[in-house]
Formats: sequence, C-alpha cells, structure tokens
Amino acid sequence: MPTTGLHLGLSTLFIRKNLLTQEQIASAITKSRQTKQSLVSTIITEKLVSAREIAELCYEEYGTPLLDLDEFDIASIPEEFLNKKLIEKHKCLPLFKRGNRLYIGTSDPTNITALEDFQFSAGLHAEAILVEDDKLTKALEKVLEDDISGLDISGIDEGALAGIEVEDKSNEDTAGESSDDAPIVIYINKILTDAIRKGASDLHFEPYEKRYRIRFRIDGILHEVSEPPVNLSNRISARLKVMSKLDIAERRVPQDGRIKMKLSRTKSIDFRVSTLPTIWGEKIVMRILDSSSAQLGIEKLGYEDDQRQLYEEMLAKPQGMILVTGPTGSGKTVSLYTGLNILNTEERNISTAEDPVEINLEGVNQVHINLKAGLTFPAALRSFLRQDPDVVMVGEIRDLETAEIAIKAAQTGHLVLSTLHTNSAAETLTRLINMGVPGYNIASSVNLIIAQRLARRLCPECKQPEEIPEHELLRLGFKQAQIDEGMTLYKPIGCDLCSAGYKGRVGIYEVMKMSDEIARTIMEGGNSLQIATQAKEQGMRDLRGSGLLKVTQGVTSITEVNRVTSF
Repeated sequence: MPTTGLHLGLSTLFIRKNLLTQEQIASAITKSRQTKQSLVSTIITEKLVSAREIAELCYEEYGTPLLDLDEFDIASIPEEFLNKKLIEKHKCLPLFKRGNRLYIGTSDPTNITALEDFQFSAGLHAEAILVEDDKLTKALEKVLEDDISGLDISGIDEGALAGIEVEDKSNEDTAGESSDDAPIVIYINKILTDAIRKGASDLHFEPYEKRYRIRFRIDGILHEVSEPPVNLSNRISARLKVMSKLDIAERRVPQDGRIKMKLSRTKSIDFRVSTLPTIWGEKIVMRILDSSSAQLGIEKLGYEDDQRQLYEEMLAKPQGMILVTGPTGSGKTVSLYTGLNILNTEERNISTAEDPVEINLEGVNQVHINLKAGLTFPAALRSFLRQDPDVVMVGEIRDLETAEIAIKAAQTGHLVLSTLHTNSAAETLTRLINMGVPGYNIASSVNLIIAQRLARRLCPECKQPEEIPEHELLRLGFKQAQIDEGMTLYKPIGCDLCSAGYKGRVGIYEVMKMSDEIARTIMEGGNSLQIATQAKEQGMRDLRGSGLLKVTQGVTSITEVNRVTSF
C-alpha cells in the first residue's frame, strides 16, 4: 500500500483536540513508515481513532466537503485522470471533474502536495473532498487491481483487456489480423468477461443452419445470452481457436486448448476450450477454471457437520482410498481439490494424474494425462509409486487396470483420492466389483465414499415461504417428526439480484464410511441395495435426505431437490 509523509497540520489537530498524545502520534508515524501506510491509515489500524471520527473532525475543522464513497460509482471516474503512480504515492483518488476543477478524494485534506501533483498532472485546478479512510482503501484496491467487475467493456478494443494470451500474429489467417475482424475481437472479449461477471461455469458457442447461439451455464442451467449473425460462425470459431492456440485450418476433428485471461495483477482465469465439428460448423464449449474455487474451504461446500467430520477424519488417515462420485458437473473436482488443500503441507508429497489438469495447485505435482504419448492413468500411477508419494489423486478410475493399481497403492501405505461416475455411494462399490476388483480388496482399501450433487441456492433477497399440505410433504420424503416440529419451506421468486430466484449453488452429499458390516456385505456378494440399506442403518443420510435437510434449512427449494435427486 502507498505511503505518505507526515502532515503536521493533521497531527497537530489530533493533539489539540485531545484525541491523541504526542507519544501516540510519534509511535504512529514510526509504524506508518515501517508498514508503508499513510499516517491516517496507521491511526485507524491501531484503533486509536475511527475513520468516521477523523472524517467528521476534518470536516468541522477545515470545512472540506464530505462524501460517502459507498454511494459513489467508482466506474464513473474518467480514466484519463487515473494516474496510478500518483494514486499509489498519495493514497488519493480523482473522483470527478466539474468545469476546470478536478475533485480529489482524500482522508487527509492537509496533504497539499498531493493536490499540487494531481493539479499538475491533469492540468486542472485540484480540490479536496473528504472521504473515510477505510472506504477509500477499498476503492483504491479496485482501481489499482484493474478489477473488471464494474467496468463497461462494450466499446474497448482487444488491447485494453490486457492479459488475454492470444496467438502469434504472424499467421496471416488469424482472426483479428485485419481491421475487418476488430469487431469480432471486441465481441469475443466482451462475451468472456460477461461470463466471468455472471458467474458462468461453461460457455457454449453453437452454429445451426439458420442461426448462431451463445449460451452460458449459470448455476447448472443453460441460458441463451446472445445470437450473433449466422454468417459470422466461422470467424467466431477461428478467433476462439486462435486464442486457444489451436489449428484454425483443421475443422474436421475435435481439438482441445486453453486460454488464460488476466483480471488483475494477482488474479487470472483459465478457460478450457473444446471444439467439435458439427454439420453446420464447429461447436465450441469453454469451461471456466477459477483456481479460487479450490480454495473455498470445506466449511463452505455444503457438508453437514457430521459429513464434514467424516471427510476430515478420513483425510487424516495415512492410507486407504477416498472416492467421490456423481455425474459430470456435480462438483467432484472441487471436493477433491478441497481435500488436497487440507493435505497440502510441507511434510507430504502429493501427486495427481488428471485428464485434463483443470486447476493449478501450488505444492502439488500435477500430471496431465496424454493418451497419444502413452501417458495413461495406469502409467502415471506406476510412476507415482516410484516417486515416494504420501498422497495420490487419480482424476478418474475408468478401467480395471487403474482400479487395481490405485487399490494396491491404498493398501501399501498411501492415501488415494479418486472419482467414479455412479449415482450413489453404494453403487460405487458394486461398480468396482463389476470392473473385476475382488471384494476383499475393496473392503480392505476403501475408507470413504462421497456421492454428491449441486443444487441451486435460493436467493436470500426474494425467496418467499411456501405452503405445502402435510400429506404432500410425507409423499415428498419428509418425516413426520420434521413436520411436527414445524418448518418453513421457501420457493423461488426472482429479482434483479438473482437468476429465476436462485443465486449460487450448494452441495448435497451422501457420505458413506466403510464399516465392518458393509465390508461383510461386500464379501458376501451383496448388491448396491443391500449395501445402501446397511449404511442407512448405521446413520448415513442419503442424497434425498440431505437435499430435504437443505430445504428445511431454507437453503434451497423442494423443486430444486426434486431436480437433482431421485424421487
């Protein structure tokens, strides 16, 4: 954070008003120089005087106008006055221009040097406007980090979105090479930033005979967002392929690529790109890979307390296997990465085999599976076991060979995490048996199975109570005890802050621990129904039960639980 020098007027004011002693001022000055903060910020950080008190004091003493930055639109600041060197140096923010005057937001109106510097830079007379220091700090962070969330990018060119890694411009066939393609460049950049702002997980670019459609998947549901002219189909796909470093001349076979988009100096977003030839052109699907989703923390994923405790307990074991199961897009990767983050310490050697590597994790050795080069899941696993691993993560168990090596690793002192595509925790065990894995190997290696789905969260601003008859509640799966205790169910309404009454998603989980009874059922050749019955007798809450619990908590609706779980 920027630093400013000592402004004697403000220091004298604090002493004169008996807010601070000379010793406190001297100590604050020393700390401000050490931390490279302004004197006002240091005083507030040390809780000597509040930001509001300082602003009101300066307003009374100097008569400087006072502005609440919470009510000010940062995006309205004229870009030509955003001299970031001066902003960082003085911790002041140009706010707006009126006539030949530029008004500067500051928490220290005695900082005459700052006003003079901005006046010289802008060629306008600079005047101070008082703002609270804590609110100013937040506003400065937005400006200095180039946060795109509040900016209108509809009229800017490609260069203004710094950080999008694009192609080698030497290729004469690249989109964006000629001035005719400049609108395509601007349009695609806006689509990508809109997707990030709206919290989309996937983007679909779809050509048809008489139309071209672009859709975003938001909270698990696809929404059409744009319909450009169909004659632009090839130019749009060429632009996306160029940005993904794919062969734009090859339109007969699928291709996979990646785009990195920089949002600020500290944050970037990756897009995983997949092309597919269709009869009307190339369909392109882009998955947004946000590494921050792997840093959420297990407490934010939606596990109930008993489920989270089981997961953490099994992560703490030195060996065994933890399996996460569910359909595509059910959040399996985030669950696994969250577990890896808990395990990712200096004392552990962690290796992962993924197809593809979606999110980069610092401190984890991640291997991208390459079938053409012979780097398969079994080959990677064999190599891992020669690399002194503590924790191994396999992106997916697809065949018997992978399953056997993973189970052997779990039996020989390694903790193994992996995924399968099954509908429930119990079905995961029978799927392994059907692959050809002996029951005794499954019983001795698997510690925990998590089946999961993602349900949309009700918007807290507009959700409304819903009246459902008791007989219908019983039919839906609620227990009589829940109904007798009294519960309030909510339904989606829809407002400006959400999408059709929903905002964000929450996990619904079925967490099954391998017990002696379940192991015995497996050894005796029991089916998935028998295993599930045994697990429920031991207290496991199935997906439907977990979903209904989320409904009683007001997190989601019964309609949404019906959509994502068996009924």
